[in-house]
Amino acid sequence: MGKYALALAMAAISASAAAGERYDFLPAPQVNLSLLYRLDRLTGDVIACQFAHNPSKTDVGPGAFGVTACARGGEGATNQPPGDYALMASRNEQEGGVYRIDRRSGAISICYLYFQRQGDREIDRYVVCTSPFK
Repeated sequence: MGKYALALAMAAISASAAAGERYDFLPAPQVNLSLLYRLDRLTGDVIACQFAHNPSKTDVGPGAFGVTACARGGEGATNQPPGDYALMASRNEQEGGVYRIDRRSGAISICYLYFQRQGDREIDRYVVCTSPFK
C-alpha cells in the first residue's frame, strides 16, 4: 500500500469516527430500570429506549427475544438551539431522569420519561425536559 493510499484510508477512518460522535448514550441511574437515553449532541434532541417483552409472547424465552421500545422526544426534548450537548447522570440510584447540559451556553435541563395517562390507562409515553437554566 502506497503512502497516499494509507493516508487516504486513515482520513476515512478518522472522518467515520467523527461522524459517529453525533449521538451520546446514557443509561438512567435507577438500578432496576432498563432505560437508555439517546442525545443528539448538535440539536439537543433526547429520546429514550427500553427493553419490552415481545407482544406476541407471554414471557421471554426461546423464540421470544423481546423488542426495543423507544419513546419520542416531547416538550422541551426537541427543537433546542444548536449547541454542544451532553448527558450526565445524578448519583441517585433511584433517579430515572438525566441532566442535559449545553457546554457552549452552560444551560442545564432535566429530562425524564413521561407517561401520559387517561384514567388507569397509559395512552402515550415520551421524553420531556425542563426549561434550560443558565
